[in-house]
Amino acid sequence: MGIDVSRFTPLEETALLTLYARALDSRLPRPILGDSDADRIAASIDYDFTGLGLVTSVVCQAALRTKMLDDRVRMFTAAHPNAVVVDLGAGLDDGMSRLDGPPTVDWYSVDLPAVIALRDSVLHGNPRAHSVPRSLTDERWLEAIPAERPTMLIANGLLAFLNEQEIVSLLRRVTGHFRSGELAFNDYGRIGWVSRFAVKLAPQRMFKAVSGQWSGYPGFKDAHRPEVWNPRLQLIEETSLAHAPEVELFPTWLRMATHLAGRIPSMARKARILRYSF
Repeated sequence: MGIDVSRFTPLEETALLTLYARALDSRLPRPILGDSDADRIAASIDYDFTGLGLVTSVVCQAALRTKMLDDRVRMFTAAHPNAVVVDLGAGLDDGMSRLDGPPTVDWYSVDLPAVIALRDSVLHGNPRAHSVPRSLTDERWLEAIPAERPTMLIANGLLAFLNEQEIVSLLRRVTGHFRSGELAFNDYGRIGWVSRFAVKLAPQRMFKAVSGQWSGYPGFKDAHRPEVWNPRLQLIEETSLAHAPEVELFPTWLRMATHLAGRIPSMARKARILRYSF
């Protein structure tokens, strides 16, 4: 019998969805992220993962955006061996073990208490890994994290679950607490009613689980928008997943569709990595 997660709320269950996407990627003949530990963790949890109905496109895109964020963390910690890495809405992702960066880096994983409790029970311990069992809407999540060292913050799949005011408050708290660093996150561009309607109609339980948690925030087209919310942020990178070299590892039909989408700016913005310095 695996670990019981039957009391997880729909929002907490999204951590299981992204875990399973990484696990399925690790089973592919040509994995994009290759996180074999995700498969081990999924096997230890009593949950109907197959019932989520994860489609190939979601598995590949989830793996690719995680790898792209990994690459940004790797660059930052190579330049700042004494850095602090903060994973916002970390779920069950063990990026610290995957990257195997400088031993002087401290890694803080922030998520809801129930998710952190599960995380601590299934991940290998590391004296430099720290869990923060707080909602990101609770200002106290910052209290345990050093503010003076160079800081790399990442948010993988998080912002779609926050409304605009919550995002603005989060960004202001980040730059108000940490002296300097970078913030990188995946973004979906502007989310229109057509996209929302299509997700609601999709038969897969995966889409229903995610759409039910969206706060109605429509997103933004211009990657400079967060600079308006917070003048301390400066956009330093906007990269579409459609333009990443790892797209060549996608199945043929998905690779061709992704290349086509990458030629259309509005489509390319639907899956992008944004990075800001402060």
